[in-house]
Order: sequence, then structure tokens, then C-alpha cells
Amino acid sequence: MLEKLRQVEERFENINAELCSPETAADITKSAALLKELKTLTPVVEKYREYIKNDTALKEAKAVLDSSDTDREFRELAQEEYDECREKSETLYNDLKILLLPRDENDSRNVIIEIRSSAGGEESALFAGVLFRMYSMYAQTKKWKTEIVYANETTLGGYKEISFMISGEGAYSRFKFESGVHRVQRIPVTESNGKIQTSTVTVAVLPEAEDVEVEINPADLQIDTFRSSGAGGQHINKTESAIRITHIPTGTVVECQDERSQYKNKDKAMKILRSRILEAERKKHDSEIAGERRSQVGTGDRSERIRTYNYPQSRVTDHRIGLTLYKLEAILNGSLDELIDALITADTAEKLKNQTES
Repeated sequence: MLEKLRQVEERFENINAELCSPETAADITKSAALLKELKTLTPVVEKYREYIKNDTALKEAKAVLDSSDTDREFRELAQEEYDECREKSETLYNDLKILLLPRDENDSRNVIIEIRSSAGGEESALFAGVLFRMYSMYAQTKKWKTEIVYANETTLGGYKEISFMISGEGAYSRFKFESGVHRVQRIPVTESNGKIQTSTVTVAVLPEAEDVEVEINPADLQIDTFRSSGAGGQHINKTESAIRITHIPTGTVVECQDERSQYKNKDKAMKILRSRILEAERKKHDSEIAGERRSQVGTGDRSERIRTYNYPQSRVTDHRIGLTLYKLEAILNGSLDELIDALITADTAEKLKNQTES
């Protein structure tokens, strides 16, 4: 591992030198790529240099302890420093192992979230609205921007389907474990006899694809325009500004009706389309690599039940990691960090375990 870290530091120094050259400064594309790589390497190099500094202090303290000329008082100070450095060395070494784990190249990207009502009819649609509010409020705490792309509203204010984009540095890294089936247990507003009903909602999470990653032949697209429709609200308009794009080779269909401009709706729809196609390719690639998915928390499949929200008990349970929190209201109001951090920790632990076994 230390040899790999030395190579990382060498690459770090080479990038810094390259960025100082006039030729690189004149090439904006190359400079941007190098700066992006430098940003990834910086925390690793900083931690490695801290480890080396601590290791040097540890060896110096050991040399003092091994010397027969050291007096008692100086030996006690050296022993204290040695113990501190040894403990810190173990912590730094473990931190470096985590930093060297394969990184998800999508973590820094914007994210597209698609929520669809499933079992439970109107109650499911209402809970889809609750989840949209929860994710929007969480994004707000991170100062990220939320934009609705497509919404199919119900008369009671729920959503049969809603797609939206959250833009901000690291958005995908925080939302990527939300894919799957979310189950709610509560007394529906439409229920007169007070019985608890179980309903489900499916969530799909996609990293936003960059234009250069997915080449789409315009000839493969069928583009239709139509008027926005729904339960009646601010998104309704009388012109055919809504867009439906069908990618003929894959059968992927994307609709966007949030903007009044047909051009803006088409631009948003194309972003969703690219992201869906990229995600399909990624899943196909992952399934071809044995064990790849076993190193992650859950499969990310929208058919996998991942979480239950129980209103009577004010309980939220994440079934993948066996975590139960009795703070339903806070979570639904966007306090998701405790859940998300636990999922990331579990995923990291699983990857470290697989790394050790291999």
C-alpha cells in the first residue's frame, strides 16, 4: 500500500508541475482534466504526508528508547510520544486504506431522481409526494438546487410519477443508496375506519450523464409535443410546450413538461434520456463483473425493498443495514444525514472486507 501511495504522491507532483507549464495553461480542456484529477489526489497525498511525518516521529522516539544513554525523565517523554505516535499511526493507516478504495466516478455529479407510486393507489401517490418533499428539503440543507422535470399529479396532491434533478457538488454520492422500494405504513387520509395500510413507492436514482459520454443519433429519436396536463396547477399551460422523447433502439421514453419553453423542456428531457441510457449500460457492465455488486449496500434495483416508514411508531427502518431510527418526522423533514452516513459507512466496510479477502 505504501508503494502505491508513493506513486500517487509522484503523480500529484507531476500534475502540479504540468499545470505550471505555459502549454498546459493554454489548453483549457487539459487544464480542467488535470485540476479534476488533482482534486481527487489531494486528500490522499495530504493524509499520506501526515502518515510519513508521524512515522518519522515514531522512529525517532523509538531510537531514544533504545539508547542506553537516555536518562529516566527523557525516556518517559519519549515513551509518551512513542505511544501517541503508534496509536495515531494505526488510525492514519486505516484512513489511507479507505482513501485508496476504488472511487465511484459519479459521486461528484448532479443527480436525477424518479419517484413512482406503486402498490396502494392514491395513498401510494400521496407518499410519493412526501418523499419528493423529503429529498427537496434535504437538498435545501446542502444548498443544492432542485428542478422538477416531469410531474403527473393526482387530484389529492400526490404524484403518480415525478422526476426531478438535484444540482450540487457531490449530490449523487449522498442520494445513490435511495434506489429501491420505499414502504409506508400509516392510516390513509382516504381511510374512514382507521386501519393501517401498507403502500409502496419506487425510487430510481441516476447520475447526470455528460453529453460526451452518451452518443445519441438524432435519427434514433421520436420527438412529440403536447400540452402540459395534470390535476391543475402552475405547470398547466395552453401551448404545446411539453416534450416526449422516445429513444427507438432501447424503447426509453422521457417526458418533460415543467418549463413553459419547448426548448428548455427538450433540453431537460435529453439530460434524463442520456442518464437513463448511461445507467442501463452501467448496470449491464456491473452484472458482467462477478462480485461487483456484492461490494455495495443493496443492488440499487428499484424492485428491492430498502426502507419502511412506520407512522404509528414514528419509526424508519433501513432493511439493508438493519438500522432503525425513531425520528420519522425529522427524517421526512429532510434530516437524512444520519441514515445516509450509516449507509456510506456500511458500504465502505463491505468494500474493505472484500479488498482484504481478495
